[in-house]
Amino acid sequence: MDQFKDIRAYRVGWLLPFTDFLLAFPLLGIWAWRTTKGIRLDYLGDRKQIERDIKHGAFFLTNHRDIILDASWLSLLLRCRYFIRPYMGIGNNLFAKKWIEHLVRYNRCFVVKRGAGIHAQLENAIQLSAYIRHLRGRHKSIWLAQREGRAKDGNDRTQAAVLHMLTIDFEQQNRPVEEFFDYVKELNICPVSINYEFDPCDYLKAREMQLKRDNPNWKKRAKDDVESMVTGIRGEKGRVVYRLTPSINHDIDRMLEKFPYYRGLPIKDQIEHLCFIIDRHIHQGYEIYERGTDFDAYIESRLAKIELPNKDEAFLREKLVEMYNFPVINHRKSLEFKV
Repeated sequence: MDQFKDIRAYRVGWLLPFTDFLLAFPLLGIWAWRTTKGIRLDYLGDRKQIERDIKHGAFFLTNHRDIILDASWLSLLLRCRYFIRPYMGIGNNLFAKKWIEHLVRYNRCFVVKRGAGIHAQLENAIQLSAYIRHLRGRHKSIWLAQREGRAKDGNDRTQAAVLHMLTIDFEQQNRPVEEFFDYVKELNICPVSINYEFDPCDYLKAREMQLKRDNPNWKKRAKDDVESMVTGIRGEKGRVVYRLTPSINHDIDRMLEKFPYYRGLPIKDQIEHLCFIIDRHIHQGYEIYERGTDFDAYIESRLAKIELPNKDEAFLREKLVEMYNFPVINHRKSLEFKV
């Protein structure tokens, strides 16, 4: 019995050359040409070290900019330069139609189940964690976003829940906490910083923030996710940079050498330190775009696209500016810390 049947990517290895070179790559290339001013794969620090880190498979953990293109363009860049084709985790909340799920699972995507009750969430986390461990045990590369959903305000932070999910089997085995960091190192997490000069969904995010402010119980509908998907694919993004960073295993080793007592901390605290390390990688990897004098006009043009009956222009303008300022603030702060 296949314990991963309902979430795993479909086993269609013989079809990958067809889906890659005759379908996915030309389509992604066309959208890159139509909606960006170029996509670049770059490196934070020693490129040769990073290439050694990813040579035998890595767990690429990234910030979240676009529902569909984050993983797709990263896969394209890695495939062309290193012949790495990562498996990608996609939330089932995006499967508005059954054919969408079949399509993405034919393209090396596995399902991340969202929602459901507490007991079902625990079972889903156990199953997903086991599947990821299964892939990494075969030296396969994986892509996953650092959080569920995108940071509406541009303040990218790794959710502790993601790392809890990845290590849930460790906690269930009641293994000594001193082994936790070694267990995490087996994943070989290599953070990637994704940078868009312009976020095509910025006005939709600002709109959601006002809706949430005015009604704390407001929830996105399925058609809202579809609208974000379409806008993200079609919208102008300017210059796009994917910046690979070294494996966090090096940071873990340096941290434990300097603070060996960290091994004895509760798992919750160890995960907190890991989130800090991952965030520091992603923040240091930001591409800082210079904003010219026409940036104010750009903000006003995005503000004009927002349709709300009780439109709070001052609030919306503040949120639009904020989501472009947070990466700059976090980048500067990240340069002040050393592990």
